[in-house]
Amino acid sequence: MELHYGSPESMEGRTEAEVRTYRFLDKLGLEYWQTDHERAANTMEDCAEVDAVLGATICKNLFLCNRKKTAYYLLMMPGEKVFRTKELAGQSSLPRLSFAHEDKMLEYLDIHPGAVSVMGLMNDTENHVQLLVDEDILKGEFLACHPCVNTSSLKLHTKDILEKFLPAVHHDYLVVHLEGKTEE
Repeated sequence: MELHYGSPESMEGRTEAEVRTYRFLDKLGLEYWQTDHERAANTMEDCAEVDAVLGATICKNLFLCNRKKTAYYLLMMPGEKVFRTKELAGQSSLPRLSFAHEDKMLEYLDIHPGAVSVMGLMNDTENHVQLLVDEDILKGEFLACHPCVNTSSLKLHTKDILEKFLPAVHHDYLVVHLEGKTEE
């Protein structure tokens, strides 16, 4: 794996969603770095090798919904934290959340499981998905994520995501607090 500044030299063999991501980031003039993986990074364990190349940790991104399946959320959190739904309930008036069905993930974010990323919000033009960001994500200079596929990864300035990307895709975010307990 090699880290490259900006979009890949060739778009051949890349998905439409991935190409759309690079074009959008370039249109916004954001500074970013990109790397391709030899194999898909489906889990946080798979991302460990990628993290070393990026020099940043890929966020754990979870696609969630309320009990009635009428409200959808994208939760960004540090990869070492364990998600416990009861921790979110009540924060910023959030209901108890559970994992949403992948059909809605594809419909709203144009992303498949394993590739969930904040980049998918550019495909949510009707704002069906509310972004939730664990406060620890905001502390880092960089944020790493997938460009709507899990065979590549990006490193971006956290500030650019919050101050340029999210306004450009007409999304805001809620800051949440998740305990620092890590997986054992």
